[in-house]
Amino acid sequence: MTISDFPTQPNQPVNETDTRATVSAIILIVLAGAATAVAIGVYGAVHTPSGKSVNLAGFSSPGAVKSWLATAVVVLAIGQHLSALGMYGLLPKIRPTRWLARWHVWSGRLAVLLSVPVAVHCLYAFGFAATDTRVLLHSLFGCLVYGIFVTKMLLLTRKGLPGWVVPLAGGLLFTGLVGLWFSSAVWYFRVKGFTV
Repeated sequence: MTISDFPTQPNQPVNETDTRATVSAIILIVLAGAATAVAIGVYGAVHTPSGKSVNLAGFSSPGAVKSWLATAVVVLAIGQHLSALGMYGLLPKIRPTRWLARWHVWSGRLAVLLSVPVAVHCLYAFGFAATDTRVLLHSLFGCLVYGIFVTKMLLLTRKGLPGWVVPLAGGLLFTGLVGLWFSSAVWYFRVKGFTV
């Protein structure tokens, strides 16, 4: 099975009017996600960074908090990716089940909950920055991840989409999260070590 083999949601014959409405809906949803990404970037650019950070008990620094939370988000995102592959029958040893679908939903919710304090801290303390290539990429990935997230969530509310649309949005979200993680947590762990 390839991505083009995914069924439409729900299985119905497609006519030209429905196709135009679906394409229009997808375009509007993608524009809403793009507007979210741009709004976050603009806010980050015009907001005066406070330079202040919040630390959690048990962690040695705000950088450690952010890096470990981001790592937990990426681990959950890997679970999301694998569960999505299982739900679409693309993993031969895993059958699509109700449990797998529940895991997919709840691991996604937990990933978002863990990512929000990191994102708020980055926006509040640092804003959108371009002091070097890594920081610029991190800022761009941060804006894109939340724009793609909004796009994916809005796509999930729309019926009758081609079957490849939501998996594509999920794949882009996963890729963005990994890029965000590499430009922050992996860099932090390389520089500071695996401190808690």
